[in-house]
Amino acid sequence: YDPFPKYQYTGTLRPVYPLSPKREVPAHIEKPDYAESGICYPTSEMQISGDKQIEIITGKELELCRKACEITREVLEAAGKIIKPGITTDEIDRVVHEETIKRDAYPSPLNYMHYPKSVCTSVNECICHGIPDNRKLEDGDIVNIDVSCYYKGFHGDSNKTYLVGKVDANGRKLVDVTKESLKRAIDIVKPGVLYREIGNVIEKYVKSQGFSVVKTYCGHGVHRHFHCPPTVCHYAHNKTFGVMKPGHIFTIEPMINEGTYKDTQWPDDWTAVTADGKRSAQFEHTLLVTETGCEILTAKDGKW
Repeated sequence: YDPFPKYQYTGTLRPVYPLSPKREVPAHIEKPDYAESGICYPTSEMQISGDKQIEIITGKELELCRKACEITREVLEAAGKIIKPGITTDEIDRVVHEETIKRDAYPSPLNYMHYPKSVCTSVNECICHGIPDNRKLEDGDIVNIDVSCYYKGFHGDSNKTYLVGKVDANGRKLVDVTKESLKRAIDIVKPGVLYREIGNVIEKYVKSQGFSVVKTYCGHGVHRHFHCPPTVCHYAHNKTFGVMKPGHIFTIEPMINEGTYKDTQWPDDWTAVTADGKRSAQFEHTLLVTETGCEILTAKDGKW
């Protein structure tokens, strides 16, 4: 059933409830501070909310970050293999949850600010933070799967947009342009580069292809905390602070829209959708700034 029958949806996508019960995580797996408490905002992130310092990650902590990102990549790959018309987004959530705990990791989204599931699944006009439910994927859909895994105190974060069956030409172009925009942004990452330059590179390319860049949601630092400095804006002329230094770890995750860049939110307080109901695509990697460039921690062998 539709839990929000009086809501004026911007497009054709509808939630299909009821949601499945909360999936359990074995007791032996190390969990983030928000996993059990149900607090609205993680204590650890509240402590750094006013601090713009970007941490340098080295040594054993860096190795744990690498492992968390490796697990994240493997789980995302496992989820991607089941994408086809007819499966529900809840089934994607089940696979992500099982593959994560199988690797002794915790699915970072679960209970983060009360988020009810282990992954975000964003279909068609959904920009990000779509909640897995009983809607079946349809031929011609695009779906983003956003996986984050917490392993021994550290988070990894990555996502991809997948084609479901036969997608029309503009849908395929949207996905290709979004992926290319991430690649172009990664190509400039090295010590001394201003974080605000990422948005200039992405928007220049995306606008040339006839699409728009979401402004509300950004990339972020990720290691001990799920979200921490720096903030990584994907649009041009942003005022993001900070200069890249070796040891910085952060995500770039452009959300690119077919029509307007403007967004709105469903009454579930999570699902972000395009204001005009047109489609949105996204790709994301977690990156480490090295002495000479960067390593893609969520890619095989650290390379694109």
